[in-house]
Amino acid sequence: MKADVLIPLLIEATGETFYMVIVATILAYVFGIPLGVLLFITDKGGIKENRVVNLVLGLAINILRSIPFLILLVAILPFTRFVVGTTIGTTAIIVPLVVAAAPFVARMVESSLKEVDEGVIEAAKAMGSTDWQIITKVLLPEARPSLLIGLTIAFATILGYSAMSGFVGGGGLGKMAHTYGYIRYQTDVMVIDVVLLVIIVQVFQEVGMRLVNRTDRRIKK
Repeated sequence: MKADVLIPLLIEATGETFYMVIVATILAYVFGIPLGVLLFITDKGGIKENRVVNLVLGLAINILRSIPFLILLVAILPFTRFVVGTTIGTTAIIVPLVVAAAPFVARMVESSLKEVDEGVIEAAKAMGSTDWQIITKVLLPEARPSLLIGLTIAFATILGYSAMSGFVGGGGLGKMAHTYGYIRYQTDVMVIDVVLLVIIVQVFQEVGMRLVNRTDRRIKK
C-alpha cells in the first residue's frame, strides 16, 4: 500500500484505538474499583465481613472473567444496542470492552488491597476512623503503587480486546489489520499494525512504571 494512502488510515485507526481503550479503561475502573473494594471488605476478616455478598459477587465476577471476549461481545449484543443504539463501530465496542474488563479490574483491585499491611488498618481503627475513611484514606492510598501496576496491565489487556473486536465490526487498528492484512492479504499493513500495538503497550508500560517508582514509598529515592 502506498504511503499517501496508508498514513492517513493508520492515523485514523490509531486515534480510534486510543479512543476505545482510554474510554473503556476509565469506565472499567469506575465500575471495577468499587467492586474490588466490596470484594475486599466483605471477605473473611474484612471491615464489613459478609460471606453471602462476597460469594455472590465473586461468583458473578468469575463467570464474566471466564467468558472469552469474542463470545462475550456477541452474547451481549442486545445490551450493547440498548446502551448505544448500535452493535457495530468504535463506540459500540466500548460496551463489551467495559463489561469484559471491569471484573478483571475488580480482581486486581482486590489483590492490591490485600497487599496493604493489616497493621495500618488496625491503627486506623484504633484512631476511630470510619469504614469510609479507612477505605479512602488508608486502603486506596496505601495500595496506590500496586493499583498503578494493575492499570498498566489492564490497559494492555483492553488494548488486546480492542484489536480482537476489529474482526467483528469494531474499529481501530484491529479493523485495519482484519480488512487489509487478513482479507486483502496485505502483509505489510498487518506488520505495521502489530508494531504500532507493541509500541503503544511499551510506552504506556514505561510511563506506568515511572509513576509507580515515584509513588511507592518503599523504593529508596
